[in-house]
Amino acid sequence: MMKVQLALDRLTKEECFRIVKEAYENIDWIEIGTGVIKEYGMDIIRSMKKEFPERVLVADMKTCDAGKHEANQAFGAGADIVTVMGFSHNGTIKETLEAADAHGKRIMIDLLGIQDPARAAEIYKLGARLFCLHIGKDMQKEGQLADPSLFQVAEGLENSEIAIAGGISEETIGALRNSIVDIAIIGSAITGNEEPKASSFAMRKRIEAEI
Repeated sequence: MMKVQLALDRLTKEECFRIVKEAYENIDWIEIGTGVIKEYGMDIIRSMKKEFPERVLVADMKTCDAGKHEANQAFGAGADIVTVMGFSHNGTIKETLEAADAHGKRIMIDLLGIQDPARAAEIYKLGARLFCLHIGKDMQKEGQLADPSLFQVAEGLENSEIAIAGGISEETIGALRNSIVDIAIIGSAITGNEEPKASSFAMRKRIEAEI
Protein backbone atom coordinates (compact mmCIF):
# COMPACT_ATOMS: atom_id res chain seq x y z
CA MET A 1 0.00 0.00 0.00
CA MET A 2 1.32 3.42 -0.93
CA LYS A 3 2.45 5.46 2.08
CA VAL A 4 1.43 9.07 2.76
CA GLN A 5 4.21 11.49 3.68
CA LEU A 6 2.85 14.74 5.12
CA ALA A 7 5.05 17.67 4.07
CA LEU A 8 5.10 20.56 6.53
CA ASP A 9 6.41 23.76 5.00
CA ARG A 10 5.77 27.50 5.10
CA LEU A 11 4.12 26.99 8.49
CA THR A 12 4.72 28.06 12.05
CA LYS A 13 5.86 25.53 14.61
CA GLU A 14 2.43 25.61 16.22
CA GLU A 15 0.71 24.96 12.90
CA CYS A 16 3.00 22.02 12.20
CA PHE A 17 2.11 20.26 15.42
CA ARG A 18 -1.61 21.02 15.11
CA ILE A 19 -1.80 19.65 11.57
CA VAL A 20 0.14 16.49 12.42
CA LYS A 21 -2.16 15.82 15.38
CA GLU A 22 -5.24 16.23 13.21
CA ALA A 23 -3.96 14.16 10.28
CA TYR A 24 -2.01 11.64 12.36
CA GLU A 25 -4.21 8.60 11.78
CA ASN A 26 -4.07 9.01 8.00
CA ILE A 27 -0.34 9.56 7.47
CA ASP A 28 2.70 7.30 7.63
CA TRP A 29 5.68 9.66 7.43
CA ILE A 30 6.12 13.22 8.69
CA GLU A 31 8.32 15.56 6.67
CA ILE A 32 9.68 18.72 8.23
CA GLY A 33 10.14 21.01 5.25
CA THR A 34 13.28 22.95 4.40
CA GLY A 35 11.74 26.32 5.25
CA VAL A 36 10.57 25.10 8.65
CA ILE A 37 14.03 23.71 9.44
CA LYS A 38 15.60 27.01 8.42
CA GLU A 39 13.22 28.84 10.74
CA TYR A 40 13.45 26.58 13.80
CA GLY A 41 16.62 24.55 13.32
CA MET A 42 17.25 21.08 14.74
CA ASP A 43 15.01 21.87 17.70
CA ILE A 44 11.83 21.23 15.73
CA ILE A 45 13.17 17.87 14.60
CA ARG A 46 13.83 16.91 18.21
CA SER A 47 10.42 18.14 19.32
CA MET A 48 8.54 16.43 16.50
CA LYS A 49 10.25 13.08 17.11
CA LYS A 50 9.57 13.33 20.83
CA GLU A 51 5.89 14.11 20.22
CA PHE A 52 5.35 11.50 17.50
CA PRO A 53 7.96 8.76 18.01
CA GLU A 54 5.99 6.10 16.15
CA ARG A 55 6.01 7.95 12.82
CA VAL A 56 8.94 7.96 10.41
CA LEU A 57 10.41 11.48 10.49
CA VAL A 58 11.88 12.98 7.31
CA ALA A 59 14.14 16.01 7.61
CA ASP A 60 14.01 17.79 4.25
CA MET A 61 17.52 19.21 4.56
CA LYS A 62 18.04 19.34 0.77
CA THR A 63 21.71 18.79 1.46
CA CYS A 64 24.01 19.54 -1.49
CA ASP A 65 27.37 19.98 0.27
CA ALA A 66 28.99 19.18 3.62
CA GLY A 67 27.01 15.97 3.48
CA LYS A 68 28.40 14.14 6.50
CA HIS A 69 27.99 17.15 8.79
CA GLU A 70 24.41 17.95 7.77
CA ALA A 71 23.30 14.32 7.83
CA ASN A 72 24.78 13.81 11.31
CA GLN A 73 23.06 17.00 12.49
CA ALA A 74 19.63 15.77 11.43
CA PHE A 75 20.08 12.15 12.48
CA GLY A 76 21.39 13.28 15.84
CA ALA A 77 18.25 15.36 16.33
CA GLY A 78 15.99 12.36 15.67
CA ALA A 79 15.38 12.26 11.93
CA ASP A 80 14.89 8.82 10.40
CA ILE A 81 15.44 10.03 6.83
CA VAL A 82 17.42 12.99 5.48
CA THR A 83 17.01 14.37 1.96
CA VAL A 84 20.02 14.98 -0.29
CA MET A 85 19.90 16.64 -3.70
CA GLY A 86 20.61 14.39 -6.65
CA PHE A 87 22.74 17.04 -8.36
CA SER A 88 25.21 16.96 -5.46
CA HIS A 89 28.78 15.78 -5.93
CA ASN A 90 29.08 12.00 -5.68
CA GLY A 91 31.40 12.41 -2.72
CA THR A 92 28.70 14.36 -0.87
CA ILE A 93 26.13 11.67 -1.54
CA LYS A 94 28.49 8.90 -0.45
CA GLU A 95 29.22 10.72 2.81
CA THR A 96 25.53 11.07 3.62
CA LEU A 97 24.91 7.39 2.86
CA GLU A 98 27.78 6.45 5.16
CA ALA A 99 26.38 8.67 7.90
CA ALA A 100 22.97 7.05 7.48
CA ASP A 101 24.49 3.58 7.80
CA ALA A 102 26.33 4.63 10.96
CA HIS A 103 23.06 5.81 12.53
CA GLY A 104 20.94 2.95 11.18
CA LYS A 105 18.92 5.54 9.21
CA ARG A 106 18.20 6.36 5.55
CA ILE A 107 18.90 8.94 2.84
CA MET A 108 16.26 10.09 0.35
CA ILE A 109 17.70 11.37 -2.92
CA ASP A 110 15.72 14.35 -4.21
CA LEU A 111 15.70 14.22 -8.02
CA LEU A 112 14.40 17.77 -8.45
CA GLY A 113 15.58 19.07 -11.81
CA ILE A 114 17.03 15.74 -12.90
CA GLN A 115 15.56 14.32 -16.10
CA ASP A 116 18.27 11.88 -17.13
CA PRO A 117 17.72 8.31 -15.86
CA ALA A 118 21.49 7.80 -16.16
CA ARG A 119 22.07 10.19 -13.24
CA ALA A 120 19.59 8.33 -11.06
CA ALA A 121 21.28 5.06 -12.02
CA GLU A 122 24.68 6.52 -11.09
CA ILE A 123 23.40 7.50 -7.65
CA TYR A 124 21.85 4.05 -7.29
CA LYS A 125 25.31 2.53 -7.85
CA LEU A 126 26.58 4.63 -4.95
CA GLY A 127 24.14 2.76 -2.71
CA ALA A 128 21.03 4.93 -2.61
CA ARG A 129 17.74 3.02 -2.44
CA LEU A 130 15.21 5.76 -1.69
CA PHE A 131 14.46 8.37 -4.35
CA CYS A 132 12.03 11.28 -4.69
CA LEU A 133 10.61 12.38 -8.05
CA HIS A 134 9.93 16.06 -7.53
CA ILE A 135 8.22 19.01 -9.15
CA GLY A 136 9.18 22.09 -7.12
CA LYS A 137 6.93 24.88 -5.89
CA ASP A 138 8.18 27.41 -8.40
CA MET A 139 7.71 24.89 -11.21
CA GLN A 140 4.15 24.32 -10.00
CA LYS A 141 3.46 28.03 -10.42
CA GLU A 142 4.08 27.49 -14.13
CA GLY A 143 1.50 24.71 -14.24
CA GLN A 144 3.74 21.69 -13.81
CA LEU A 145 2.55 18.97 -11.45
CA ALA A 146 3.85 15.58 -10.37
CA ASP A 147 2.44 12.91 -12.68
CA PRO A 148 3.44 9.59 -14.31
CA SER A 149 5.62 11.41 -16.86
CA LEU A 150 8.29 11.58 -14.11
CA PHE A 151 8.50 7.82 -13.76
CA GLN A 152 11.04 7.38 -16.56
CA VAL A 153 13.74 9.00 -14.43
CA ALA A 154 13.51 6.12 -11.94
CA GLU A 155 13.44 3.26 -14.42
CA GLY A 156 15.63 0.31 -13.49
CA LEU A 157 16.17 1.25 -9.84
CA GLU A 158 15.48 -2.24 -8.55
CA ASN A 159 14.73 -2.88 -4.89
CA SER A 160 14.31 0.84 -4.29
CA GLU A 161 11.48 2.90 -2.82
CA ILE A 162 10.15 5.74 -4.95
CA ALA A 163 8.48 8.85 -3.55
CA ILE A 164 6.80 11.56 -5.59
CA ALA A 165 6.07 15.19 -4.72
CA GLY A 166 4.65 18.20 -6.46
CA GLY A 167 1.10 19.46 -6.09
CA ILE A 168 -0.47 16.08 -5.38
CA SER A 169 -4.16 16.49 -4.58
CA GLU A 170 -7.27 14.44 -4.03
CA GLU A 171 -7.99 14.80 -7.74
CA THR A 172 -4.56 13.60 -8.95
CA ILE A 173 -3.48 11.00 -6.41
CA GLY A 174 -5.55 8.26 -8.02
CA ALA A 175 -3.21 8.28 -11.04
CA LEU A 176 -0.40 7.07 -8.78
CA ARG A 177 -2.14 3.86 -7.75
CA ASN A 178 -0.65 0.65 -9.14
CA SER A 179 2.47 2.52 -10.27
CA ILE A 180 6.14 2.58 -9.23
CA VAL A 181 5.30 5.07 -6.48
CA ASP A 182 5.68 3.81 -2.91
CA ILE A 183 5.30 7.14 -1.08
CA ALA A 184 3.01 10.03 -2.00
CA ILE A 185 4.33 13.28 -0.54
CA ILE A 186 1.42 15.60 0.13
CA GLY A 187 1.72 19.16 1.37
CA SER A 188 -0.72 21.98 0.77
CA ALA A 189 -3.63 19.69 -0.14
CA ILE A 190 -3.64 18.80 3.56
CA THR A 191 -1.79 21.63 5.30
CA GLY A 192 -3.70 24.31 3.41
CA ASN A 193 -7.06 22.71 4.10
CA GLU A 194 -9.17 24.02 6.96
CA GLU A 195 -9.82 20.42 7.98
CA PRO A 196 -6.53 18.45 7.79
CA LYS A 197 -8.14 15.37 9.30
CA ALA A 198 -10.86 15.21 6.66
CA SER A 199 -8.53 16.00 3.76
CA SER A 200 -5.92 13.43 4.84
CA PHE A 201 -8.69 10.85 5.29
CA ALA A 202 -9.93 11.54 1.76
CA MET A 203 -6.40 11.11 0.40
CA ARG A 204 -6.04 7.80 2.21
CA LYS A 205 -9.31 6.56 0.78
CA ARG A 206 -8.28 7.60 -2.73
CA ILE A 207 -5.13 5.53 -2.33
CA GLU A 208 -7.18 2.59 -1.15
CA ALA A 209 -9.55 3.14 -4.09
CA GLU A 210 -12.53 3.24 -1.77
CA ILE A 211 -13.92 6.54 -3.06
